[in-house]
Amino acid sequence: MGFELLLFLSSGLFMGWSLGANDAANIFGTAVGTHMVKFRTAAIICCVFITIGAVRSGSGASMGLGALGSVNALAGAFVVSFCAAFTVMWMTRLGLPVSTTQAIVGAIVGWNLFSGNPTNPATLTRIVGTWVYGPILSALFSILIFTLVRRLVNNSTIHMIMLDRYTRRGLIIAGIFGAYSLGANNIANVMGVFVSATDLATIEILGVRFTGTQQLFLLGGAAISVGVVTYSKRVMMTVGNNLFKLSPVSAFVVIVSTALVLYLFSSQELSTWLISRGLPSLPLVPVSQSQACVGAVIGISIAKGTYRSINYKLLGKICLGWVSTPIMAAILCYMFLFFMQNVFMQQVFI
Repeated sequence: MGFELLLFLSSGLFMGWSLGANDAANIFGTAVGTHMVKFRTAAIICCVFITIGAVRSGSGASMGLGALGSVNALAGAFVVSFCAAFTVMWMTRLGLPVSTTQAIVGAIVGWNLFSGNPTNPATLTRIVGTWVYGPILSALFSILIFTLVRRLVNNSTIHMIMLDRYTRRGLIIAGIFGAYSLGANNIANVMGVFVSATDLATIEILGVRFTGTQQLFLLGGAAISVGVVTYSKRVMMTVGNNLFKLSPVSAFVVIVSTALVLYLFSSQELSTWLISRGLPSLPLVPVSQSQACVGAVIGISIAKGTYRSINYKLLGKICLGWVSTPIMAAILCYMFLFFMQNVFMQQVFI
């Protein structure tokens, strides 16, 4: 990769760092918040399996995001990614688990407005729709899984010490699934805008072939890993311990429910299998991991019948962040595109 390309990709790496600091934190937020899994263990698992998920299965959601608006110039892709990342970073500093999906969607819409390219209404509707039924679907999964797990535990004669050990192992396994699903789904938010603007040749490393897109996703996975290690602990505690007090078993349910939602919206294999049998398939688009996590936490409170214990003040603050994120990203992107084109004399669209 040339220096100029790496310079433009730096905003994508910044976006990856922001996602690692924010969305990726929620994979183990509940487990770390309940002190069942150490932060160091959670960070290592996230780094490894997010990267694997991104490289192996990231193309589905990336194509779905590309249909919203194909950013066709490197300078434009740089601005889109930078503005989305800056928005996420600002919200993260406030301790809010905002959505990188909302940020990148808002920034792409800002690029479409500036470049005069039409925003695909069908794609926008599909993506925005996930902001509504994504948390609802996660809450339903959470209620169902929690009910089954509670019945299994209540009818079991397992000693409490063994139950604690099984729960810890379950949290690790669920976290692996969640990290893989996050990488597969949300890598589109990190490097998706660069796919149309770059033309990298396929390379081979240790007998493994990596396409240009996979090379971008590998870089994005590395950036996410840095974000997880350096800045994710604060948001972990926000979702894992402040919104609603969770038991270790509840933490397991939240992680599994969140991972299932991400998997459903990123698995090309599942989508192909459903379509081949004449069944409806969910759109392959990036969804908000933060929203799914919060929806799962609320589902737990409903299943327990303790929804009055939810910190509604914090929930309202989180929802405000969700609404303001795409608006802020779109405005910032439009302004920065103007400066990039007229001050720095860079071509931001073709």
